[in-house]
Amino acid sequence: MKTLILVRHGESAWNKLNLFTGWTDVDLTETGMQEAWEAGKLLVSEGYRPELCFTSYLKRAVKTLNQMLDAMDMDWLPVQKSWRLNEKSYGAIQGLNKADTAAKYGDEQVLLWRRSFDVQPPALDLHDERSPRMDPRYNEIPDNLIPLTESLKDTIERLMPYYRGTIMPAFENRNTLMVVAHGNSLRGIVKELKGMSNEEIIKFNLPTAVPYVFTFDEKMNLVEDKMLGDPDVIAAKMQSVANQAKPSANKLA
Repeated sequence: MKTLILVRHGESAWNKLNLFTGWTDVDLTETGMQEAWEAGKLLVSEGYRPELCFTSYLKRAVKTLNQMLDAMDMDWLPVQKSWRLNEKSYGAIQGLNKADTAAKYGDEQVLLWRRSFDVQPPALDLHDERSPRMDPRYNEIPDNLIPLTESLKDTIERLMPYYRGTIMPAFENRNTLMVVAHGNSLRGIVKELKGMSNEEIIKFNLPTAVPYVFTFDEKMNLVEDKMLGDPDVIAAKMQSVANQAKPSANKLA
C-alpha cells in the first residue's frame, strides 16, 4: 500500500487580519504553530511515518512542515520545495482587506475572484513591489511563467507538472509521502485524485493543519481517503473556511 498525506498550513497572520495573501510571504500565528504541532503528534499516534516531504517556498507552509516534523521527532526527513506548490496568486488584491475590497468592488465580484474556477483577480504589474519577479527566490522562473494573477484553474495548471512529474514518481521507491502546502494548490491534487468536477472542487474546503490521508494499492488505484482527527473539530474548521467566501454583509473572511 502507498500513502499520500496532504496538509494545509496552519493559521497565518493575514488569515487573522482578514487580508488577501496569495504569494505574499506571511508567518504563522501562535495558533497556526500549535495546529501544526498537534497535526504532527496526531500522525505519530496514528502510525504514519512519511519518508519524503514536499512544500512550497512560502514560510507559512515551510514552518507548518517543520513544526510537524519536530513534533514527530523526524526533523531529519528530506524535504523538497517548489514554487509550483505556492498558493494561488491573488494579483493586485494581495495585501488588501477582504471586507474593504468587497465594499469597493462589490460582494459578487470579490466572490468570483475568490471562489470561481476560472476568473482571475486584477493582475499585478511585473515590476510591482509585490510581484514575484522582485523576489530573489523566484529568479529561476522565466517572466512568462511568473504568476501576476491566477484563477483556481491557473493554479492547478501550474501545479500539475510538478505533481505528476516529481511527487507521484517518488512513490517508485517510497511508500509514504507528505505534501504541506496551501488551500488552492492542494485543491488541485484533491481534484486529480478524486476525479472532482470544476463545480465540485470550488465547493471543497480544506481545513487548516488537518492531515488528509490518501491510500493507494500497489497499482496506485485510490483505495481510501480520510481526514484525521475529531470529526466535529474538522467540520468546524471546514465551515470556517467556507465562511470566508460569504459576502461582506456576512463578515467576509
